Amino acid sequence: MSGRHPLDDPREPVEPPPEDRVDAEHPDGADTDADDEPGAAPSWWHRDHPTFTALSGFFTGLAFIIVVPGIFAAILSAVFDTGTAEDLFPFVVLTLAVPIGLLVAPRTRRFGRYMVVGILTTLLVVGGVAALVLWLLVSLEG
Repeated sequence: MSGRHPLDDPREPVEPPPEDRVDAEHPDGADTDADDEPGAAPSWWHRDHPTFTALSGFFTGLAFIIVVPGIFAAILSAVFDTGTAEDLFPFVVLTLAVPIGLLVAPRTRRFGRYMVVGILTTLLVVGGVAALVLWLLVSLEG
């Protein structure tokens, strides 16, 4: 990465981006922990990247909609008999309070929004594939 925009004047000296600069104390590129030096700027992995929240929220929603009902069913079947576990399974809907709570709190609203997008996308894909498979099974039967 050159650090120069294509429309910049090529005769102007350009300061390299912070990630391209060589640290005088650590020329080998070893990062130091920001907590070691009071008042120092946080290291690159402590700063928020614009896509980090979106990607982590989306994949958290994807995992949430797949993993949470499975774990809930496993716990219910381990604790109760089959009939009671089947009766109690609809209470898994109460876990949706987590993404709703993330949407309400201003600090986590962006993460919660992308988590809900991940949940809805996963439900749409799983439902679409299930409908397609069911349609194929029924139409090829006759």
